[in-house]
Amino acid sequence: QVQFVESGGGLVQAGGSLRLSCVGSGSTFSGNDMAWFRQAPGKQREFVTAIHSGGRTNDADAVKGRFTISRDNAKNAVFLQMNSLKPEDTAVYYCNVVTYFGGRYYPKTDYWGQGTQVTVSS
Repeated sequence: QVQFVESGGGLVQAGGSLRLSCVGSGSTFSGNDMAWFRQAPGKQREFVTAIHSGGRTNDADAVKGRFTISRDNAKNAVFLQMNSLKPEDTAVYYCNVVTYFGGRYYPKTDYWGQGTQVTVSS
């Protein structure tokens, strides 16, 4: 059974940066597409960015040019470098294994880790 542990969140001022990490266990990332999602208070979980097994990335419009996803298959880890943070980026951030279909990314597992809280002050 796959498990994810997200870390690296915190409180930062607008314009600042954070680097999130997600480490998986119970399965390997190497052959899978991976993605970051986020959920703000009172809102549904939304897609942020994905990285395919071959390295191609795809970002949501809201984070293009500011966020960068990367992966280290040897460490079963995926990372999210967040720059130029805005108050609207405030949310709990999660990672998951995903599948790409019809132009959208869907979680391949029903398991979600505890996430990591990102709070951006104005």
